[in-house]
Amino acid sequence: MAETVKSTAKKASASKAKKATAKKVTGKKATAKKVAAKKGASKKATAKKAASKKAAPQKVAAKKSTGKKATAKKAAGTKATTKKATATRSPAKAGPASRSTAKDAKPRAKGRKAPPADEFIRYEKDKINKIATITLDRAEDLNAMTIDAQHRYADLVRYANLDDDVKVLVIRANGPHLGSGADLPELMDIMAGRGDVSMHHLVRVPDDAEVEYPRRGSYRYGASNLQHYTDPAAGMRSLQDFKKISILEVRGYCYGWHFYQAADADIVLSSDDALFGHAAFRYAGYAARMWQWCSTMGVRKFMEMVFTGRPFTAKEMLDIDFVNAIVPFDELESLTEKYALACSRSRPTDTVFAQKTFFNIYKQYQGEYMGSILSGLLESTTGLLKPDGDSFELTRETLESGITNGVRDNDMNFPPEWRLSHRGRSAT
Repeated sequence: MAETVKSTAKKASASKAKKATAKKVTGKKATAKKVAAKKGASKKATAKKAASKKAAPQKVAAKKSTGKKATAKKAAGTKATTKKATATRSPAKAGPASRSTAKDAKPRAKGRKAPPADEFIRYEKDKINKIATITLDRAEDLNAMTIDAQHRYADLVRYANLDDDVKVLVIRANGPHLGSGADLPELMDIMAGRGDVSMHHLVRVPDDAEVEYPRRGSYRYGASNLQHYTDPAAGMRSLQDFKKISILEVRGYCYGWHFYQAADADIVLSSDDALFGHAAFRYAGYAARMWQWCSTMGVRKFMEMVFTGRPFTAKEMLDIDFVNAIVPFDELESLTEKYALACSRSRPTDTVFAQKTFFNIYKQYQGEYMGSILSGLLESTTGLLKPDGDSFELTRETLESGITNGVRDNDMNFPPEWRLSHRGRSAT
């Protein structure tokens, strides 16, 4: 019995030993397999690394090539916008250039928001030369002036008037045009009570002030705003109270609000492609600076502009002494620099202040401020004037279809050389 048990135990032990040996063999095989796999992976990784190293010079070359292309592209872009050593760019550092040679900027995309006023109306000054620069920077929308932009402009003119670091103020724009006037869709929405902006904001009264704006339908509802235009704080005739030297640099379109500034600036410099006028002469018949345009253009020539609605070229404005000088587009900023530096190096700021006071009194003798009030009164008659059946009017439908489209379509009723847009003028 004991022998049987011993024999059984011996068999079991042998069996166990065999299993352990088999397990060890299996383990060794698995280890060998792992080692082989690891070696294979290592070889693959080494091959991949070698391939990567081989490809690296090609990538570097490609990157260098791309870099060279980008540099060349950047250099080309820089070269196209390099001729900018002006008072607006060099002494006053007006900001990034946007000198597209296109004659017409793209129309505003529907629903596109206007930039904040401080991004649209840029201000910089050169303390050494005492030259400040206001740059309009909304070229994609023809620098159409929003209400906030007009208010910021008015404030900047007032600050420059007081600033002892400023003797000369240059007003200019980025892009191919000085500007097409006010942002009419915004203004019409405010007047009609659409949106969040109130009439209070239009006339610079805080919304939380205990002031009840005249009710809609009353004469004063529109007239209060139109008479507000006589206040320099509105941004329409701000340059009239400016006791330093103002220089307006005109390029491309100088229409509407921008044409107001041309009426009030001390010196107007223009590119030879500029057009001056106001689209409102064809959809309303009048505008805020009527009296001043009579004084600066001469009444007979201004009547021609009003009655035909045609814009005047830079050459025509030079011939009637409205513009001081005209040059090719690419030479305009150099001309501005020349004038600005000469003005800044002339007489002391106190003398300039006294000179401007003299000229302001002369303008008041001509009735400048009275004319502003009368122009507001004329504009207030709009609701009383009956349109002809086929006349072009500034209606909500016109705005919804696009004021630019409406003006352009109406333009086709006039000879090509009397049209407002460069595109229309070049069409046959």
